[in-house]
Amino acid sequence: MIDPYGRPVTSIRVSVTKKCNLNCFYCHREGIKGERDEITPEDFENLFRVASSLGISKIKFTGGEPLEREDLEDIISRSKKYFSDISLTTNGTRLAGRARSLYEAGLNRINISLHTLKRETYRKITGMDMLDNVLDGIKDALKTPLNPIKINMVLMRGLNDSEIKEMMEFVRDSKMILQIIELEVPVEGIESTMYKMYHLSLDGVEDYLKSMPHTLKKNPLHNRDRYIINNGGRYEVEVVKPMHNTEFCMNCNRIRLTYDGKLKPCIFRNDNLVSIIDEMKSGDLEEMKRKFFIAVEMREPYWKP
Repeated sequence: MIDPYGRPVTSIRVSVTKKCNLNCFYCHREGIKGERDEITPEDFENLFRVASSLGISKIKFTGGEPLEREDLEDIISRSKKYFSDISLTTNGTRLAGRARSLYEAGLNRINISLHTLKRETYRKITGMDMLDNVLDGIKDALKTPLNPIKINMVLMRGLNDSEIKEMMEFVRDSKMILQIIELEVPVEGIESTMYKMYHLSLDGVEDYLKSMPHTLKKNPLHNRDRYIINNGGRYEVEVVKPMHNTEFCMNCNRIRLTYDGKLKPCIFRNDNLVSIIDEMKSGDLEEMKRKFFIAVEMREPYWKP
């Protein structure tokens, strides 16, 4: 499938639940509103079958917190029949004891949110005292063939911006990649009190990374800069700029499915969702294909050059 701007759609991001056991103050919650029962593994498989037939080869599972679902391994196992690249984004609090089963179900790689190595800072950011749970989950993931393991660190001024060196040491000489993420503009805009208080540009971070012996690679999946640093050890650090930029939009190859069964053509919009839940439940594959084409036809870069 190719949208009207010539961008092929080869990836789908699937929210399997709206539930989350943390309360991060910066979270945009994927634009989720309303109430609805969760989609069953059988319903998801109907979607997987159609998405794969239309040329989608990559899938990322998100939430909420996807590990709130006890049947996530079943969902991943079903997706394995249809996709060559299966990934997961998690807060890691429930990963310990499940990393191996997720891998065996078919998971290839994983993103784990870890914004700090300090317990009190973790509590301030997430509202919960669960740092040890996350660290245990990461340890379990490292014992599996999951690769890469990306550590997501949202940079926040005055909270964790002094921990970049410590976080780099955490991923040193391992299959972990540190992703330093610039705080996204919230729905309220740049005048938001939260944004004004905690936003910090990544320019200074990039200057710091460039000051060390490094090679620079482009992550082809998201067109991001990845620094391979050799400075008394090997570190991989990826810099994630805000999504509100033309480069992000023009290189977007992803469509999204909300937790309640709606195709979402653009992450920045909630006014053009295409409901596909009835077809997922009934197994009407031809109608599902039609809904996919409708959603893809509505795709356009939110930020244009």
